[in-house]
Amino acid sequence: MVRAVSLLSAHEGRPVRDVLILSAEQRRLPSGIVTGLRGTEIALTLPAGTRLRQDDILLLDDGGIVDIVARPEPLLEVRTADLVSLARAAWLLGDHHIPVEIHGRYLRLMHTEAAANLLRPLGASVRVIEAPFEPEGGAYEHSGDNEV
Repeated sequence: MVRAVSLLSAHEGRPVRDVLILSAEQRRLPSGIVTGLRGTEIALTLPAGTRLRQDDILLLDDGGIVDIVARPEPLLEVRTADLVSLARAAWLLGDHHIPVEIHGRYLRLMHTEAAANLLRPLGASVRVIEAPFEPEGGAYEHSGDNEV
């Protein structure tokens, strides 16, 4: 079994050994042993706080690389009549500590009936879709470039 030890910014001319298709939760807290599409068993031994995103590239301890793909998941897509209402919906979800992916005209979040019921009184249009989920990092996740 190989170990994933760090992230790369590019393939650097190396062939891709395997592809990991991971849920949002698996990408948020990458740990344990996972199996790639080509059958490679990989121990995720990344530094604490590492978060994986769509199109990330993992470096393995033997020099190989693995591509990361975000698994499509059941999500709620939230649309409102105007941006003020959308901001209210985003605030309400954040106030309930619900991870949200923010787009210019809509929000996405994991599909739960509780979240859908929370949004309906705002007059939001809520529909179930299946798509990769890339939620915002939140107050306690730092990328290193915007330290407060």
